[in-house]
Amino acid sequence: MPATTPDRPALLTALQGARPVRTPVWFMRQAGRSLPEYRAARHGIAMLDACLDPALAAELTLQPVRRHGVDAAVFFSDIVVPVLRAGVGVQIRSGVGPVLDEPVRTAADVAALPTPDPDLGPVVDGVRAAVAELGDTPLLGFAGAPFTLACYLVEGGPSKDHLRTRTLMHADPQAWAGVMAWAADVTGTFLRAQVAAGAAAVQLFDSWAGVLSAADYRAHVAPWSSRALAGLDVPVVHFAAQGGELLAELRDVAAGAVRHAAVGVDHRVPLDEASRRLGGATPVQGNIDPAMLAAPWEVLAAHVRDVLRRGEVAPGHVVNLGHGVPPNADPDVLTAIVRLVHDEHPQHESGAV
Repeated sequence: MPATTPDRPALLTALQGARPVRTPVWFMRQAGRSLPEYRAARHGIAMLDACLDPALAAELTLQPVRRHGVDAAVFFSDIVVPVLRAGVGVQIRSGVGPVLDEPVRTAADVAALPTPDPDLGPVVDGVRAAVAELGDTPLLGFAGAPFTLACYLVEGGPSKDHLRTRTLMHADPQAWAGVMAWAADVTGTFLRAQVAAGAAAVQLFDSWAGVLSAADYRAHVAPWSSRALAGLDVPVVHFAAQGGELLAELRDVAAGAVRHAAVGVDHRVPLDEASRRLGGATPVQGNIDPAMLAAPWEVLAAHVRDVLRRGEVAPGHVVNLGHGVPPNADPDVLTAIVRLVHDEHPQHESGAV
């Protein structure tokens, strides 16, 4: 397992707005199809079945920590697991993604949703099993943000423009509030269960919030993400894909709900510019371009060093990709990035939180 600072793991130091001896690094989707050991362990097992097998979920969580020496494990699960466990019919179709049995598009559909009280026993058992094996390496819990869950509920599956979802938001505010309240409560329960089982921090993924204007996000989404995060007593990373225009909103949601909040930044906004938009007082996470993973090493290494340099302007920096690990990524390249990040010493080191 990777070494940590004498006082606490490097990841937690950075998320709390200070500088550890070395910059921490982990990768979104680090447990996945890029690893041959993952493909072997998952062979013939459906995604949601793997997520709900505590021993298998723990093993898949641990694999990238063993291989890459990353500074955090992220629990192996899926954002629709709590939706399924709450009683909503959903399946993950290969090459497609989550698909709902019955979309939620009217006030009557919202009223018919089951009580947002998912049975998360297998998740709790999986988190505990992973934490027991991780030693000093922290485990990140995660969940899909209410808006992203609402997108799947309303669209019935993946969508390019989320037009039905955005239409419902404006055309029927009461139904919108109902579906978002349901999603917020499911998300909050999922996060709290992982923290209670031992997760040291969490990340809230808003995969589709980038389709919204800042005004729509503030008015129709932010209150529900705040509701999902309320009561958590661990650091939170708030991330939205294509969310460069929402950075301040993401910060405000997380900072208003928890003591220590960081903002994940995708590859489209340089970290120094992101930090400027955030007022220079918020830890950041990111933002290596996943497309660079297939570039010649000298090109990728220069890009990683540039990310590190730009991240120096923030009070804390966790290196990550600007999105998830592509399935065809070379695992040896990811390991080399971890070594490079660990070998590059920050200009300013740990201070008091």
